Amino acid sequence: MKNPENMTQAERRVALSLSSVLATRMLGLFMILPVFAIYAKDLTGYTATLAGLAVGIYGLTQSILQIPLGRLSDRIGRKPVILGGLLMFAIGSVVAALSHSIWGVIAGRALQGTGAIASAIMALAADLTREEHRMKMMASLGMSIGLSFFIAIVLGPRLYADFGVPGIFWITAGLACLGMVVIALLVPNPVSARFHRDTEVELDWLKNVLTDSQLVRLDLGVMALHFVMTGTMFSLPLLFVQQHHFPVANHWEVYLPTMFLAVAAIVPFIILGEKRRQLKQVMVGAVLTLSLVNLLFWESSQHWWVLIFGIWAFFAGFNLLEASLPSLVAKYAPPAHKGTAMGAFSSSQFFGAFLGAVSAGWVSHHYGVNTVFLVNAGVLALWLALAATMRHPPYLSSQLLQVGELDEAGARDLAMRLTAIRGVAEVVVIPEDRVAYLKVDNKDLDKEALYAFSTAQE
Repeated sequence: MKNPENMTQAERRVALSLSSVLATRMLGLFMILPVFAIYAKDLTGYTATLAGLAVGIYGLTQSILQIPLGRLSDRIGRKPVILGGLLMFAIGSVVAALSHSIWGVIAGRALQGTGAIASAIMALAADLTREEHRMKMMASLGMSIGLSFFIAIVLGPRLYADFGVPGIFWITAGLACLGMVVIALLVPNPVSARFHRDTEVELDWLKNVLTDSQLVRLDLGVMALHFVMTGTMFSLPLLFVQQHHFPVANHWEVYLPTMFLAVAAIVPFIILGEKRRQLKQVMVGAVLTLSLVNLLFWESSQHWWVLIFGIWAFFAGFNLLEASLPSLVAKYAPPAHKGTAMGAFSSSQFFGAFLGAVSAGWVSHHYGVNTVFLVNAGVLALWLALAATMRHPPYLSSQLLQVGELDEAGARDLAMRLTAIRGVAEVVVIPEDRVAYLKVDNKDLDKEALYAFSTAQE
């Protein structure tokens, strides 16, 4: 049997197509973050609280519908759910673009969130990818989301200057329509669509995830992270304009270099976390950094260069945690139930974005924009306590192996034989899935021995 480590051209094309669709959708959601608090003041019925609701409401509908739409895709097919979700996202964008009242934008943003297609996209990616390459495919999708945040924060102010927020919503609608074309014409139909435990949520197992103390800490952590992210991106434009009289059209001139420098700064810490097995320490340090940054914003935002330094440190801490937390979920999750753990984690992330934006709007309305950062620091302090008391993670990676048709006795025998391979720590073989779910130590793994059991073909 040949080693099935290399992705085929078809798999690479699927990864690129689905990543582009997911990235453009997230780009549309994120682009208004750095400009909406300024624009919203011209809308009928404006209050700062309602502006925060408009920014964050997509997170509420997304968190509610993400798991149900993923399960619906098991029943009616991936593409109908994805195309329907992109259509709803486009309709929501048009509603927001045409609205002159804050309530109209809130309705449009809520509709955008109903296009919760991330779970269905991941399931389609799993249908079109051999098990041995599932982790690469999911990493590609994850990186596309991170890249979309980077681009959106920089691009949003520039597009606002040229087209206004309604123009951003029209561009978002266009991107959704382009995504529909990609899904319909460039992404192949799967030969068969089935349930994938590594990418989808098992409702019967969800209770186990929600009662696992380590996974719950990570769910609360990502909720806190996105609470702080939306609160910060809601408030920073107000600081720039109100305290420093810095035009919105020029905000990208701050975001672009600070984001680039932040990404460069976190590379050594990512290496330290993964290669040197210091992930918990890196996470705790990043949470502490974000806490201090928010205290700095609260106390000294009137000083220009202090504010710039704080923005750089904020982006560094945020991006480091955004990269590290999914890796930690994968390490703590049982090998055959990673999809359920990631589903709960993702829903927590979007719900945190909703809470953070609403909180920022309400707090800025009643107590002033600087107080938002004090609230953020308090939320981060609670997370710091949870993070510091976590167990050190097992430094094992998820691995899937296609093993073909087996009965119960054959599955037990195969599990024993796989466990005997150097570098394999945990094995679960589920006959009906025709897949072995493993946790492995990549530093010590005997890949040749492992792939000898794979039924995957080049």
